[in-house]
Amino acid sequence: MEKFTELSGVAAPLPIVNLDTDKIFPSIYLKTIVRTGLAKWLLAEIRFRPDGSEDPDFVLNQAPYRNARILIGADNFGCGSSREHAPWALLDFGIRCVIAPSFADIFYNNCFKNGLLPIALPKETVDLLMEDAKKGANAVMTIDLPNQTITRPDGEKIRFEIDPFRKHCLLNGLDDIGLTEQKGAEIAGYEERARAARPWQFGLTQR
Repeated sequence: MEKFTELSGVAAPLPIVNLDTDKIFPSIYLKTIVRTGLAKWLLAEIRFRPDGSEDPDFVLNQAPYRNARILIGADNFGCGSSREHAPWALLDFGIRCVIAPSFADIFYNNCFKNGLLPIALPKETVDLLMEDAKKGANAVMTIDLPNQTITRPDGEKIRFEIDPFRKHCLLNGLDDIGLTEQKGAEIAGYEERARAARPWQFGLTQR
């Protein structure tokens, strides 16, 4: 998993309340477990017209936001089914951080497991950031995870809270597999003891 330390980039406004995971990544495209190449289906039902052409009115189809690294969302972001393809598609598009007043629990947890930082802030604060994000090419924000701050386009810093363990995992690029691999020596020691105590479980002949 890619480490997350500091991120600077354009923030795109996406003020859709109850944006569910089927809107973020439609179920019709759940045909792969590969994490790359999913950006083309991100928000497909609202990014594209029925004929497959881009909707020029949709924010991510507009020049300043095609390279957005941050999304400013609305209440209950990521509700619906538990599909992990939703954060995968956001990451594949280039989004590394989503800021919203609240998140659905499963989506929130899936973000951390994949290196995407979800930040929950009071609605009044998110409203300010939403207005910042409407500034087009000037909607540049900086997310400083070590210091837990968001720097607005005007230079003002906003502090956010994050669970210390999740922060540690993001800073060090540790997903569930990475965390397990950190315990390699302990696992090897356990297996060695288990082989000695119960050799028959490992197809060994007891001496």
